[in-house]
Amino acid sequence: MKNLGLKVFALVLACVIWAVVSAPRRETVRERIVAASTSIVGLPPRLVITTEIPSTINVRVRGRVSELRALASQSLEASLDLSAVQAGDVVVTLRAHNINVPEDIEVVSISPSKIPFKVEPVRERPVPIRPFLAGDPPIGYQIGEATTEPARALVSGPASQILALTEVATDRIIMTGRTETFVIRVNVISDSPLVRVLSPQTTQVTVPVLAEVGPNLLPETTETSETTATSKREPQ
Repeated sequence: MKNLGLKVFALVLACVIWAVVSAPRRETVRERIVAASTSIVGLPPRLVITTEIPSTINVRVRGRVSELRALASQSLEASLDLSAVQAGDVVVTLRAHNINVPEDIEVVSISPSKIPFKVEPVRERPVPIRPFLAGDPPIGYQIGEATTEPARALVSGPASQILALTEVATDRIIMTGRTETFVIRVNVISDSPLVRVLSPQTTQVTVPVLAEVGPNLLPETTETSETTATSKREPQ
């Protein structure tokens, strides 16, 4: 009976420790579906993806309830390693190791597990720059042929789009209220999100604005002069 109290305390402490340590093992295991954002890694610099890739995928995971609850506050990511791809039609298969889940969480399934897309080589080419004129000058004025300096821009993008591209435009140039020739520097832009303007980023545009000349102005003036001259020759 010696040290009975100490022995009882040690027994209780051991039970408490066992209960704490074994609790996670006895916790209910469940499954749930979570969203994981897709990220592209390793794409060679001279290649570009030209078709849409889903921004998120659904991942079914299995784990203890507490771990699944904690997983809800984390940002999951599905990495698509494209370091070995070549130009053409590509299909990437996602596996469990591509999802950055915690160690104690099991990836059960991925949907979609296969992601198809198209990859093209990057090409560069110079194309003309077109001034984008918006609106009209006041009545009595007309717009001449606008010119740019430099007149061409070097663009870069997917081979199919670059070969089909005939021009790039400038930012909008408002013509409303213009009554004389002016020079303005504006940005050179591309309508396609996959086509980049490498150089120049801006161009100087000269827009002639001319006063209109009425087509009947000269004949009317001549006729008036002739009538006046005839009147002067008539006898009084």
